[in-house]
Amino acid sequence: MAIFRAAEVADFSDVELQEQLAKLRLELVENNGKVSAGGAPENAGRIREIRRTIARISTEQNKRRNA
Repeated sequence: MAIFRAAEVADFSDVELQEQLAKLRLELVENNGKVSAGGAPENAGRIREIRRTIARISTEQNKRRNA
């Protein structure tokens, strides 16, 4: 799953935002599951980037909802 910047997120349609958000949340749960089971994540910085991208998508959805 790719990490998206704010400008890329703004170009997505509402449906694409929902799909990307679902994929990222699933990936985050999988990575956190590995860590909580005592394993080391393949890429430690990936969890942080996923969380930030989820925040970007959520922010864009809120902007559109309030506009």
